[in-house]
Amino acid sequence: MEGDLVIGIDVGTTAVKAGLLDSTGVLVDYFSAPYATSRPDSALVEQNPEDWVSLVSASLERFAAKDLPIAAIGLCSQVNTHVFVGADGAPLFPAIVWQDGRAGAEAAELDARVSDKQRIAWWGAPMPIDASNALARMLWMARHRPDVWEKTRYVMLPKDYCIFRLTGELTADPLSNIGLVGQSLDYVPDALELVPGAAERLVPLRDMKSLVGRVRHGSAAGIPVANGTMDAWTGLLGSGGHADRTTVYLSGTSEILGITSRTVKATPGVVVFPEYQNIRLHAGPTQSGGASQLWYCGLQGLQPDEMAALAARSDFDRPAPIFLPHLHGERAPVWNADARALFLGIEERTSGADMARAVYEGVAFSARLLLQSLEASAGIENDAINCGGGGFQTEIWNQIRANVLGRQCRRLAVKDPGVLGAAGLAGWAIEMHPDLSAIFRQITRFDRTYEPDPEMHALYDRLFSIYVDAIAANAELCRAWLNADAGRA
Repeated sequence: MEGDLVIGIDVGTTAVKAGLLDSTGVLVDYFSAPYATSRPDSALVEQNPEDWVSLVSASLERFAAKDLPIAAIGLCSQVNTHVFVGADGAPLFPAIVWQDGRAGAEAAELDARVSDKQRIAWWGAPMPIDASNALARMLWMARHRPDVWEKTRYVMLPKDYCIFRLTGELTADPLSNIGLVGQSLDYVPDALELVPGAAERLVPLRDMKSLVGRVRHGSAAGIPVANGTMDAWTGLLGSGGHADRTTVYLSGTSEILGITSRTVKATPGVVVFPEYQNIRLHAGPTQSGGASQLWYCGLQGLQPDEMAALAARSDFDRPAPIFLPHLHGERAPVWNADARALFLGIEERTSGADMARAVYEGVAFSARLLLQSLEASAGIENDAINCGGGGFQTEIWNQIRANVLGRQCRRLAVKDPGVLGAAGLAGWAIEMHPDLSAIFRQITRFDRTYEPDPEMHALYDRLFSIYVDAIAANAELCRAWLNADAGRA
């Protein structure tokens, strides 16, 4: 299909991003538009699923208007974001975003009912059930909104809901359904039995490269749509992680790190995906990566480039305050929905530049903590890390990451690895290339490498141990603070 183009779409946490690419990975056209996120309470984070559909459709109309040969469409999306859909296909409730912690009590209850032996048998690793798990969300809905739960026909991820609206087809993929699917790439019946009614509300699974239908309406009508998979896995592919024993670091609203390794050493806090196409991914998402930058910018009335310029004025010869970036709790490897952010070490001479730098460093420390767990799980330590995503467009932050991690960071040439990965999967689905590795060898390129500075790495080594101790010390204080706030309410 030489000469044909493919579309990659990423339904992210803050925006729909889409690219029209040729078979070599060259970006012909690009679309990006944000949507609103509602935070009615400190634990609640919601979106309107219609916003996703509207912007996905807008991207397709833009590309179709070019009157170029478009061969296929691939999608990926944020996961652990859930839409409760009625029998008529309409959402019954706002989409519950992955950052949402309302199901924390239900998660703890379910998690206590599962042994480590069961976790390893089901998922291949001692993965916890946290507040973002679909089972915890289902149990919360059944208890707190039984009217919605009784009407719910399907619980869907954003990608699957958008595909349903585009094509009319109900489909999901195994790798996106974290905590529901086991090592055999099928739903785990014993896990689903934890929540009565869960199994009956799930969407059929199909391979990520399957062509599941065609666009039914608009200028893009008739174009085939590939099933695709979650943003982390798609971004892994787009960043060169198709090769075994590769480390990948994706930075968006959260930081997602992964290592491909067929070795599995049971390690708490890590998600180990089922093996697919000889790829065994050990991964973990933090909670507030780019979200920390956006929070600080909003607090100070800055644009991201202004924050970067401010941080560059900090005196790097002395430590900045230590920042715990737990604005909405923390996921991997801590998995504590009640964790809260902290600045440690503020003094009279601390400047705004120091605080901006501290935010960058705190996010990098969270990535280092996760990387340690992933390396233990995968049995691999790589000197070079493939990096991509919007969070890697800030030069000073990229160098801080290299210094904190003590690793060479290679930046992906295309800003959005999810878009590149989704487009690659679409190309694979229509056999533009003979296999998965071939297509990503063809389209994945890097534009810059950041080398760690030995002196700064030594400083960050000392600060990192304090960062780790601060997480444990802060946890007890956060519980007391949350209890005090609940008592007032």
